[in-house]
Order: sequence, then structure tokens, then C-alpha cells
Amino acid sequence: MGSSDFISNFVLGVIAFSLGAYFTMGNLRTAGKPVIWVSVLEAGLAWMTVTTIMIVYCIGRHIPIHPAFVLGAAASATAPAATVMVMREYRASGPVTNMLLRVVAIDDAWCLIFSALGITTASALAIGDFNLTVLFKALFEIFGALLLGGILGLGLYVLARFINTTEEVLIITVGFILLAVGLSMKLRLSPLLTNIALGLVIANIVSESELFFETLRNVDMIFFLGFFVLVGANLELNLIPKVGIIGLLYIVFRVIGKFIGVKLGAWISKADPKVGRYLAWGLVPQAGVALGVALSAKSLYPVYGEMIFTTIAATTIIYELVGPLCTKYGLQKAGEI
Repeated sequence: MGSSDFISNFVLGVIAFSLGAYFTMGNLRTAGKPVIWVSVLEAGLAWMTVTTIMIVYCIGRHIPIHPAFVLGAAASATAPAATVMVMREYRASGPVTNMLLRVVAIDDAWCLIFSALGITTASALAIGDFNLTVLFKALFEIFGALLLGGILGLGLYVLARFINTTEEVLIITVGFILLAVGLSMKLRLSPLLTNIALGLVIANIVSESELFFETLRNVDMIFFLGFFVLVGANLELNLIPKVGIIGLLYIVFRVIGKFIGVKLGAWISKADPKVGRYLAWGLVPQAGVALGVALSAKSLYPVYGEMIFTTIAATTIIYELVGPLCTKYGLQKAGEI
């Protein structure tokens, strides 16, 4: 692994750790059944829809199908930051806004799980050896990462009793995120899942857990800036014209999967009717975690990794331009702005 891989995994680890704050028992009880159904179905259907259409595309172009599994996994992610910024700017409030906040927090966690399965499957197909061992390897990567994150979370909990200042909170939090990333890469586990488990444990067992997340939020923009500079440095501009059709398919079918998933999840869970009609507009933006999946694919697959990365990076630019406008439209139609 190169230094750029470690830096990107570290920044994504910061994002994943922050997501853990939303998985407190109190939040899950408050969220209830609608959030689980909506998040599972919108992320899952985006994953399956994009994977299926990409397999068809690859077969039609006579190229290996393993890139389809990585692209499908990336499609399930959203961009919580873009969505939350729109809510803050327009002071949105109401059932759709509340549901959207909870769904985007869980969304990237599903993406991390799907990407572990997708990347493992793609790796097996790339070397022409797909069997039950592949499934067990994917499950090991998921549960091994969660176990490692849980153990590190307990270690951070023990040390937290000796912390006296916010500076010490920042140092020890960043230190544990770095440790989680390093150990995960060494053990071939998912750094993202490890850090989301680390954040989840801290959120649930530390009495003043918000201090950890709030302190990290004060400096995380510096990390994000470095991450996007790294993404830009890896972007192959000469490949953008070549991803025209595949990029269009990715954009269209990801959105279709999200919209169908939201409607189906809202109907099954008997959520507020406005949720089924307007929530999906807030799930259009996509950035951080999807780009992390793309960077992982680029380092793993020398032949098709460039295509995967450039497709996701190029479509992310479009999503980040159009996404906030879609979020504003959905919240406006719901009458919550």
C-alpha cells in the first residue's frame, strides 16, 4: 500500500468514526422501523440496480464483469455533508428532514458493508476463483473489522478516564483512528468498518461521547481538503470521455434504485406519506465514501481500476453540483423549508 492509500483510508476513517455517533441505542429507538426499512431498501436497491445494469453493460462490451460489483457497491452511498448543509442553510424541519438526517447517517454504513462484499467478489472474479471461500472471506472482513473496532473502542474508553483537556481528546481520538486504519490494512480488513465500530462503541459506552465527535468536527475539514486534493491528483482526465455511457448508466440507475427503495421502504413501514414522495431527492448527492471505494478499487485492479475510479469521480462531480438542488427541491415540496 502506498502513502496515498493510507491517507485516503485515514480520512475515510475519520468520516466512518463520525458516523458511529448516530448509532446510539437512543437514536435507534427514536428512529424506529421506518428508518431501518427505508435505509436498507434505498441503499440495497441502488446497489442491486447498478450492479445488474453494469453486468449487462460489461457483457455487451465483452469485458470482465468484476468492475460491476464495485460500481454497484459505491452506488449505495450518499453525501451526508452536502445534504446537511442544505438543511442548515434553509433551516428545514419536519418529518422528511428528520428522516433524511437519520437515513444519510446509516446510508454510508450500508455502503461499507456492500463494498466489502463487492470488492471481495470482484477480486475473486478477477483471478477466476469464485467459490464459498470468497463469501467467507467477505464475511470475515466485515465481522473481523467490527470486532477489531469494538476492541479498540474499549481501549479508548479505558484511556478516556485519564483525559483532562480537549487537546488530549483530539490527540487520542486521531491516534486511535490512525491505529484502526493501520491495523485494518495490515490484517486486510475494512478500515471504514473498523472505524465505524470504534465510533459506535464510544457513542454508546462513554458518558460524554459527544466531546469526542465535536472535537473531531472542529478540525475534520482540513482532513477532507487533503482527501479531495488526493482524489483530484488521481483523476485521469483523459479517461473521462471514455466513461460517457457507463457514467450515464451509473447516474440514472443509482437514482432509480434510490427512489424505488424509498417509496417501497416508506410503504412497508407505514411512514409519513411525505417521506415516500420527497425523501429520495435528498439522497442524490454522493461523495466521500463512494470515492473511498473507488480509490480502493484503483489500487486493487490495475487494468479496470482506472475505469472504476474515473467513473465514480466524474459522476461525483455531477452529483455534487446537482444533488444540493435536488435536496432543496424535495424539502421545498415537502413544505419543510
